This record gives sequence, structure tokens and C-alpha cells, in this order.
Amino acid sequence: MSSEARWVVLSDGGRPTEDIYFLESAAPDLRQQGVSVNRVTASRSLGAVLLHGRSFLRGYAGANLLLCRSLPLGWLRWLEHNRNAFGYIVYLIDDDIVAAALDTTLPSAYRKRMRGIARLQPRLLALADEVVACSDQLASYFIPRHASVSVLTPPLLAPLPGHEHFAAFPSAPSPWQIGFHGTRAHLRDLLHIAPALEALQQQRNDTELEIMLGQHIPERLAALPRVNAPAPLPWQAFQQYQRQRRLHIGLAPLLATPFNQGKSFIKFLDIAAMGGVGIYSNRYPYTEVVRHGENGLLVDDSPEAWQAGLKKLLNNPEATAKMAHQAARDALNLGNPQKAVTFWRSR
Repeated sequence: MSSEARWVVLSDGGRPTEDIYFLESAAPDLRQQGVSVNRVTASRSLGAVLLHGRSFLRGYAGANLLLCRSLPLGWLRWLEHNRNAFGYIVYLIDDDIVAAALDTTLPSAYRKRMRGIARLQPRLLALADEVVACSDQLASYFIPRHASVSVLTPPLLAPLPGHEHFAAFPSAPSPWQIGFHGTRAHLRDLLHIAPALEALQQQRNDTELEIMLGQHIPERLAALPRVNAPAPLPWQAFQQYQRQRRLHIGLAPLLATPFNQGKSFIKFLDIAAMGGVGIYSNRYPYTEVVRHGENGLLVDDSPEAWQAGLKKLLNNPEATAKMAHQAARDALNLGNPQKAVTFWRSR
């Protein structure tokens, strides 16, 4: 990449995706190397498209463009008309949008939004020189649909904490901090392991369970003792929260659905960023990064298996702390942002 290279993120508002895979992982180093990196919000107003499109063309003609997930229809049409004015175009995607649009277990508003993106996705693929997916499994969906498909696994943005929260008590943490920080798109996954969480909170008095779903937490879980349900946070606020929050155990259930098959291992990084060790569904993508009993647990789908996994960690605090330490070391390697820098420099 030459010192005169320019990248522009033409944003539809998918800030987490943009930040994780480019703006906060690779862009700082690219700027130090003399690369110009900008982010421009793609307005949904047709008048704004015409006005901003002219200024965008004046300011960024010849630049490489990064498109994440989608674009407003007006901007998509404008870019199709002006495609030859720009350099290399990358389409960055971190979810199987088509599968999400068809998954009746997902929230209806989310499915509606995904249907809109799915309708436009073929046009975005036609614009792009390259598709960048967050996992091999998601990439396999696009390989028949595009001539150039690459994989960029998620970088680690958060600094990893120490593990003093494991050593605060003579024998075991008290109370144990257990967390589920998935979105509403994973509500069905959470409900599947609800019996294990009910048994945990009813049988023990030294565990606190945090489920970051706010008012959307299932009633059966909200009624349990020692359950906190903070409201989901905007992306930047969640980043700050993640840097301050300490977990002992993180929960990452993932049922075998077409939508889930396209997921990355980012939850492994998220749990490590809060100082915890995770319990993960025994399937891709977690089977790619979790070594059972070394840096986390892989468990089958039954609530009984999840309950057994929780008991194993809670009843063996020293081994659990050791796994958390190993998970942190592995997260540093798997999520090394230099991998993203190298990836984007080669474009």
C-alpha cells in the first residue's frame, strides 16, 4: 500500500463492524504509515445523497471504499452510477443476512431490517472487487456468489485485564460473576439453556448472573434470585463497560441454525476482555478456538450439559482461573490487530 493510498468507509451506521474490522484495529497503524482513512455517513435522504454525493466525489475520487453490510438505496444507486470514479471497493460482512431474514425465531423488526439488506446485497456484491467475511463458514456462502472472497477474523480491540478478581478470596470467588452479553438475536440460544441457569440460581447462593437484555430478558430468568438485567448499551458505551466489567464465567450458547453458522468467534474475545472463561456451544466457530478444559469449555446443547459445565467451573476455582489466564493469552494471539493491519495493507 503506497503512502498516497486512501480509504473511505462509506457507512450505513454499522459502527461495531466498521470499528472492529477496520477503523479501530487497522486504521490507526495505517494512518501512521501515511494512509488517509476517513469515515463518511451515508445519509438516507435523497436530497442529501445528491448534495453529499457531489462533495463526496470531489473529495474522494480515486479512493478505495469500504462498504459494511449495506447502503441506503439512494447511495447505492449513486455509487453504481459513479463506480468508475473510485478505486478498490471492499464489501465487509459479519453476518449471514439472508439466513437472518428467513429465521422466524429472530425478532420481527430485526428480520425486517435483514430482509431489506438481503434484497440489496446482490447489487453490493456487484460493486465490490472483494468480499471480506468474518469466518470461513460465512465466506463459503459468498464463494459461489463472488469471484474474490477473503476471511478476516475479528481483532481484539479491548485491553486484556488482570485476573485479580479470581484471587480476591481464599478458596473461590464470592460471588461468582456470570454473564450473558449477547444481543436479542441470540434470545432463542439463551432460552435453550434457561433450565441450567434456573437450577444454578436456585441451588446456589454464591452466583450472580448478568443478562444484558434489559426489558427483553425472558420473564423466567428475570424472576430468579441474583439476576441483573442491564439495558443493552450503544456500541461505544459497551466498549467502555467491557473495559470496566469483570466476569468469572461468560456464556455463549449457539444453536445449530443457518444464521448462527455464519458467526465468528468474537464472543471468545469479548469474554476474555472481561477477564472471564467461557462456556461455549460445541460447534463452529467455537470449536476452532476453544480447547476444552484448557481455555474454556465446549458443551453440547442440552441444558443438563450446560449445568454440568457450570458446576465444573464453579467447583474447581483454581482450574477455572487457569483457564481464564489461558483464554487471555489465546485472545491476544487470535485477535492480534496486527493481523488486520497486514490484511488491509495488502489491499
